[in-house]
Amino acid sequence: MRKYLGVLVGVAALCVISWAQAPTQAPTPAPTTDQAPAPAPAPETVPIPTQTRTANPAPPVQFPRFELFAGGSYAEAGLFNAGHWAGLSGWDASLALNATSWLGFVVEGGQYFGTSKIPGAAPAPFPPGQTFCGTPSCTFNVTTREYNFLFGAQFSRRKYERWTPFGELLYGHQGTRGEASAGGETFKEVGTGRAVVAGGGIDYKISPRFALRLKADYLQTGSQFPTFAKKNQDNFRFSVGIVIRSVHKKKRKLEDETQPEP
Repeated sequence: MRKYLGVLVGVAALCVISWAQAPTQAPTPAPTTDQAPAPAPAPETVPIPTQTRTANPAPPVQFPRFELFAGGSYAEAGLFNAGHWAGLSGWDASLALNATSWLGFVVEGGQYFGTSKIPGAAPAPFPPGQTFCGTPSCTFNVTTREYNFLFGAQFSRRKYERWTPFGELLYGHQGTRGEASAGGETFKEVGTGRAVVAGGGIDYKISPRFALRLKADYLQTGSQFPTFAKKNQDNFRFSVGIVIRSVHKKKRKLEDETQPEP
């Protein structure tokens, strides 16, 4: 019995010694609050495509397609190369078709009436040897009529709201007719030739459809009469009248038609 108890005591002693010598696991240290947390990853930025803004183009210049002019005119003319200027009144009319805001094509016609003076010593284009006036140093009256039919180009500057300056260059045909009396007989002389006009003027806008026009031109005629060779005549004319313009109608949009009336 003592033998068995001794064995049990020895086994128990060995178990106590082995338990005492078993390594103990070190406890895991708790995290301290002084340590900064790891930074979170930055979110990826997605590039946003930028839209390039383009400047709004300037609106096109509005201009009438057709312009009809009619008015009175006055000319200082020397149609018979007599060395005397005659003041002739008349009319002037034109129709312009505008291809662009600054270029138009013009057809024009006009006529002038009045009295010219020719010296009795040199009555050309009337026949010599006739007594048109009492003395050789006198001048006699000639009933004068001149017409012209021209075409060409008109150049306008449509920059201002009310005023439109323009220039014109025209070429065409003209004719001159003169009547004089001598010894109870009436003599008529007719000459024809080319005509050139260079000048300009300005339009004042009254309304979108109407404008007042003032213009001045140099008018060169080249009348050739049967009694003398072709010669050039330098003349000047001044005109004033009314311009009738075509008006652009505003196009109706779908938004305008569907918009309720107030």
